[in-house]
Amino acid sequence: MTTDIPNLPSKYDPQNTEGKWQQTWLKQQVFRANPDQDGEPFCIVIPPPNVTGKLHMGHAFNTSLIDTIVRYHRMKGENVLCLPGTDHASIAVQTIVEKQLKAEGKSRDDLGREKFLERAWAWREESGGEIVNQLKRLGLSADWTRESFTLDDNLCEAVKKAFITLYKEGLIYRGNYLVNWCPASQSAVSDLEVENKDTDGHLWHFQYPLTDGSGFVEVATTRPETMLGDTGVAVNPNDERYQHLIGKTLTLPIVGREIPVFADDHVDPEFGTGCVKVTPAHDPNDFEMGKRHDLQFINIMSRDGTLNENAGIFAGQDRFEARKNLVAQLKEDGVLVKTEDYRHSVPHSDRGKVPVEPLLSTQWFVKIDPLSEKTLAFLDDHNDPNYVPDRWRKVYRDWLVKLNDWCISRQLWWGHQIPAWYVISETNGEIQDHTPFIVAHDEAEAKEQAIAAYGEDCQLEQDPDVLDTWFSSGLWPFSTLGWPDENATDFQRYFPNSVLVTGFDIIFFWVARMTMMSSHFTGKIPFKDVYIHGLVRDENGKKMSKSANNGINPLLMCDRYGTDALRYTLIREVAGAGQDISLQYDRVTDESQSVEASRNFANKLWNAARFVMMNLEGKTPQAFGRPQTEDLELGDRWILSRLHQVIAQTRSNLETYALGESAKSLYEFIWGDFCDWYIELAKPRLYAKEEKDAASRLVAQQILAWVLEDILKLLHPFMPHITEEIWQTLTQTDSKTFLAVQAYPAENAALVDESLENEFALLIETIRVIRNLRAEAGIKPSSTVKAVLQSETESELATLRKGESYILKSAKVETLTLTNTVDTELKQAIAGVVGTIQVLIPLEGLVDVPALCAKLEKSLSKVEKEIQSLGGRLNNPGFVNKAPAEVIEGAKASLAEAETQQSILRERLQRLQ
Repeated sequence: MTTDIPNLPSKYDPQNTEGKWQQTWLKQQVFRANPDQDGEPFCIVIPPPNVTGKLHMGHAFNTSLIDTIVRYHRMKGENVLCLPGTDHASIAVQTIVEKQLKAEGKSRDDLGREKFLERAWAWREESGGEIVNQLKRLGLSADWTRESFTLDDNLCEAVKKAFITLYKEGLIYRGNYLVNWCPASQSAVSDLEVENKDTDGHLWHFQYPLTDGSGFVEVATTRPETMLGDTGVAVNPNDERYQHLIGKTLTLPIVGREIPVFADDHVDPEFGTGCVKVTPAHDPNDFEMGKRHDLQFINIMSRDGTLNENAGIFAGQDRFEARKNLVAQLKEDGVLVKTEDYRHSVPHSDRGKVPVEPLLSTQWFVKIDPLSEKTLAFLDDHNDPNYVPDRWRKVYRDWLVKLNDWCISRQLWWGHQIPAWYVISETNGEIQDHTPFIVAHDEAEAKEQAIAAYGEDCQLEQDPDVLDTWFSSGLWPFSTLGWPDENATDFQRYFPNSVLVTGFDIIFFWVARMTMMSSHFTGKIPFKDVYIHGLVRDENGKKMSKSANNGINPLLMCDRYGTDALRYTLIREVAGAGQDISLQYDRVTDESQSVEASRNFANKLWNAARFVMMNLEGKTPQAFGRPQTEDLELGDRWILSRLHQVIAQTRSNLETYALGESAKSLYEFIWGDFCDWYIELAKPRLYAKEEKDAASRLVAQQILAWVLEDILKLLHPFMPHITEEIWQTLTQTDSKTFLAVQAYPAENAALVDESLENEFALLIETIRVIRNLRAEAGIKPSSTVKAVLQSETESELATLRKGESYILKSAKVETLTLTNTVDTELKQAIAGVVGTIQVLIPLEGLVDVPALCAKLEKSLSKVEKEIQSLGGRLNNPGFVNKAPAEVIEGAKASLAEAETQQSILRERLQRLQ
């Protein structure tokens, strides 16, 4: 008969279980959103990983947090849309394809734009889905039928609409300005795509002679090659040392160009020599001074980082090669004064990983102030969006205030080509800085406008540049829902999004751009909450990075321990919203104690569920029903109270994004209260076979089934695969019913009894102390003992009387004496304390008391030697005055602990002698 009872395999196999449910959920479209269904809308549009991406621990962390939130809200009965997708990653994909071409001895120019894009799309079709499959493996419960890609036709239309609208409103303009230039990708990059790195370099000092031969000025620079583009030297107008030079000219070494000395308040007279060489085409501060003083702008740099014809004899040399050769020439000419070692911050391209060059270039820009002002109004007037934790609100606000105009053009082919057509017939068939252009939806529309303005014979050529990837990403939370069609069903139902879950490192790259774009185009902030999480750090607390080679492969952790174990670890480690987390990891064995602990938790749940189902006689929780209140025993009422306390706590924590706290409290309840205590307390009732025990046995079965099912529901958002597997077996449901869409447990306040929980905590601690005393005394597990519990507090004695049966059975106590007086005659007993309760176990006849005394005396001797050693160190001025504070505090703590152990051991010896 028992062979027909549904149950779980003896061992949990995460690989097969997880893959099975991922495929089943996908096939059954369990997570497909239906805007026509009832329920409060809840929408998360996931941060799109780069299509070139491979899953790293940051992705795993972000995805685990998102999916926990999504699954919780779905089980709450809300109408949930979790919309996935990927970003086209202009620079990264272009780099991959160009490397492929280089290996073939070709360049993108050899192929031409059309063929190059065919290669890029072919790469995307073959390799671009890897990150998506990895997100699915993490169990992300997204609506994969709505998966988006930033180069999808509908998103391309949204990008065109946004660009054209901003241009017509005067918020996009084209101009010749200084930009951050990445020689590696040969493209402009925005200020936010520049990472400043501390670098060991040099500060070179050299002399510029006055043209009239009356002397020289000394200047210093970390980029000596830029002197070839110098068109002036600036001094502070209040610097008396140089007032006599203002208006004079200098002769630029090597080049021979005559340049003026002028006064500008920007110059700090206390820095260096007080004379500043000015290169308007290659430095942002010099650029502004150049405009103020009408200086010449001379560009000496080619797009690939080599010097151009304006560099004279250094033309064609790489910028760093030219630097070395130019310094040698200055030294030979006798104008190099000195070279100093100098550590300074050097801006690097985040994508190209090389130092950027400030370069004068004609680019497209977005005027930021009108957009940021509108977004600031939402924040200041309505606290919209709401930041969790709140400290990131100020960071976000400060960046909105400080943002410069945004350079949005990139000199790449893969991406959203700028919808502007140049009338090249007006400038000899070439695109030049002054070539007239038309911004339009397509070439036909541009041609129509061009003919009207320039005649039938006009020739057009589309701008070859593409838009910054972040331009399309800035539209992501609403373009994916159907915008610019504001009547689109998804847009109407799910916009604004409910929450954005993201790392703090892209508040500036992405979050601010989304809020600016959305407030401008939709009149709304795109999400109600922004939950900012921290970083995943390695076993040494260091940030993971490719350069440090200290990453931990999340897929390796999934293979070894299971996806649920990894997810649960990442969430449980969060000690507060926005805090970094750290993983224990052995790089020799590729093992993680952190993830292993969560795997052990999964096994604990699995084994507990097997035990429960083995004792349910093949019935489901629904078949058992709920017991009557008057039939509940003390332990039943306790576990139900604990369950509903945890339900209330978990719901509250999840509503406020306290996910780590939720995971920890569930762990403590499931492992401690349910598995270690209630199941153990229920076993005697389950094993009782007499007729008089039938009612109690039934209630125990009902409670076990009830609590286990609620546990599976509570834990499902965190560990979806194992909970789905157990729930399916427990409930014996049909193949199209899933735990993932069941109702999340709701608190029943009538079942919560805090006074009872406090009483039961006393019983549990009493049982634990008796068990520990048995172990310390070496009493055989099979032996029963006599125990004396003494307390002067009547309420404690009353609690002990209520739980006497639990103490007898769980601590293997044969006879239990409850008393309010101390038995001074009781000898050869081992003692412990629970609050104000003294616990005594007589040992006569159970153990070899002299041998136990010898063991305790040996332990006491060891502790006393430790006390002597620690006391000596702490009384030694040499140690106290020289040791770090944390070492001293550690020694004090160890001493206090040793003294406590000494007191306990002495008392026990006294009792035994």
